[in-house]
Amino acid sequence: MRGPVALLLLMAAETAAAQSYPVRPVRLVVGFPAGGPSDVPARLIAEKIRVPLGQPVIVENKTGAAGMIAASDVLSQPADGHTLLLCSYIDPLNTLLYNKVSYRLEDLAPVSLVSKAYYAFTISNEVPAANLSEFVSYAKARPGTLNYGRVGAGSVTEVLAKQFEKLAGISMTGVTFKGTGPALQEIVAGRVHFIVGPLSVTMPLYQGKKVKILGMTSPERLTVAPEVPTLAEQGLPIVSYGWWGVCARSGMPPPVVELLNRHIVAAVASPEYRNAMEKSGVIPASSTPAELGQEISKTVRETSQLFRELDIGKID
Repeated sequence: MRGPVALLLLMAAETAAAQSYPVRPVRLVVGFPAGGPSDVPARLIAEKIRVPLGQPVIVENKTGAAGMIAASDVLSQPADGHTLLLCSYIDPLNTLLYNKVSYRLEDLAPVSLVSKAYYAFTISNEVPAANLSEFVSYAKARPGTLNYGRVGAGSVTEVLAKQFEKLAGISMTGVTFKGTGPALQEIVAGRVHFIVGPLSVTMPLYQGKKVKILGMTSPERLTVAPEVPTLAEQGLPIVSYGWWGVCARSGMPPPVVELLNRHIVAAVASPEYRNAMEKSGVIPASSTPAELGQEISKTVRETSQLFRELDIGKID
């Protein structure tokens, strides 16, 4: 009888925790700079869930080490739901890329997706190319001369650029930046030629005619820029997206997970959130905790294969 009794006591404790949660402000930790594709949805979600939670939800940007500083911060706190992580496809990618990672994916508890976004193959206005074919010809005539912006080794900005090089038969030089924002500013200035840019930060520059977009990694044209063809339309078989969600430390009481999931799903469904995301070409997307877990597993599976194909090994 000790087993069933202990289980009942545990369930009662978890229910009590959910009923009293939260008892203080909630932190939502973001591993990348303010204003970027991770930060924007985090701030919108935080604003939306603070009212039903009855506590402030404070967004904290803890940048560095490809988001691992933020993940480590969250995992160092109690698993009580008062410290959350704006997780993304980058978190599973880190476990594949680095030999020394301070966490395992099992340490993270998925709560819900908040968005998905495709990427834009973006070039400087200084590059005399109007479409993908012209850019490939221009690059082939200048092997190793053109450069592309990347946000760290093994990032999507590097992996998709390398995949592009391999499929198109071109060679470019990678230049590392701390974020896509600074890299895009160099694109605008004409000192960097190419970048795989997240739409949330690329579209405002494109709409302001400060950069050119050669194609989208979406399976079909996007309503935010219907004039821009997909890469697949132009004979380049690259379809890729990034995802963002809310995670917590593993071990958080299931009733707290369910409570947070319910509020986040409602926030993503709100007109304010959807309008803000869709204006920049980002797709609002919520999920169950299990569905976010499946997305994490899918990222590991597909990225592992891509790393093998591009001969990207682990780094210290």
